[in-house]
Amino acid sequence: MGWRGPTYRTVDGERIDGAWCHVWWRNHHDDQYFLDDLVVFADGLISGRERTDLAGLKGLLASGRLSPTDPGMPDPSPPPSKWRSRSGGPLTPEGFLLDVADKVAELGGRPTAAQRCWEAIRCFQQDPSAAHRALLRRAYVAIPPHQRIYVLGDMDLQDRPLRILVTDVGDAVDGDGPVVTEQMHREALEYFDRTDAAVACEAEHRAVHHADDPTEPVPATAFTSYETVYPKGWPDTLGPYVLRNAYPAPVVFGGRTYPSVLHAYWALSAADPADHDRIRDAEEGRAAQELGGRVARRADWHRMRVAVMGALLEAKFTQHPELAQVLLATGDSVIGYTGCTDSPFWRDVPDQRGRNWMGRLLELTRAKLAAGPLLPD
Repeated sequence: MGWRGPTYRTVDGERIDGAWCHVWWRNHHDDQYFLDDLVVFADGLISGRERTDLAGLKGLLASGRLSPTDPGMPDPSPPPSKWRSRSGGPLTPEGFLLDVADKVAELGGRPTAAQRCWEAIRCFQQDPSAAHRALLRRAYVAIPPHQRIYVLGDMDLQDRPLRILVTDVGDAVDGDGPVVTEQMHREALEYFDRTDAAVACEAEHRAVHHADDPTEPVPATAFTSYETVYPKGWPDTLGPYVLRNAYPAPVVFGGRTYPSVLHAYWALSAADPADHDRIRDAEEGRAAQELGGRVARRADWHRMRVAVMGALLEAKFTQHPELAQVLLATGDSVIGYTGCTDSPFWRDVPDQRGRNWMGRLLELTRAKLAAGPLLPD
């Protein structure tokens, strides 16, 4: 099984987060099972063919009304050796109930069984007493059996060091594994000490390498630049539309003046100087784009275009301080540049084609404007 999401429901105006998975329900009429969804929420409500809670789900599982696995499939064969097995335990109704309880706790911001097990590991590291070993054993057993091999996040050893620690000296791990000795207990504890040291070392490296990260969370705000049409001409008052490349703000670039960024971009892409001049002299930006798309392009344009567009935007907003204020007013927002006429390379398209390079370059230009001169005169 696998949890999917996010989903939610609203209660008295409050959002209650949820997640869902596939289960098999038994039909009342013919006792046949069919696949359907089971949705669980942070407040403990469980919704599917019936609305219930954890206690009700336990009853549904015990009665066979609901199954976490396909009842038509044969039961998996047990591994020859539980100790040597590389697979987690089978998904059972009891394990599924533990998994649902874990998901409810996670959605509600409470510790899961795996997190409680790690707390017990820390206690045992500080004081490896019999009482703390018993506490660790209970915490480990509370993890859904099919999830236990993942609790340490170790692809090689899986949960074996933990299974050794929760087994008393003189007993065989898993019943068919090695007989635990004091030396094995010490080595298992050393495993966790090494892991802690490695994590601390990585945290130190990350703190050094990421020393310039913002100390405060970056606001998850967004600003979208929409393509708009003004049949009677552009408005007199400045607004977000001035961020568009077609906006008629003359740009001086390379010793030449272009009526807009769009004129400049498409003119500079032309291989023939005569085409350059025709595009530059087009009546408006979209006409320049139409002309530019029909002429031969410079052979190296695909390597230059992002740098050229970035330089044109910087020229536009530094040469027109009143437009720069509109861009700066977007604050720290992520900028999405949408529209219909620009290619997905430049605009924000809600699929894998959209690269949103215009939005990114506008953010970079905004950062440069906000920083001001970086070197003294």
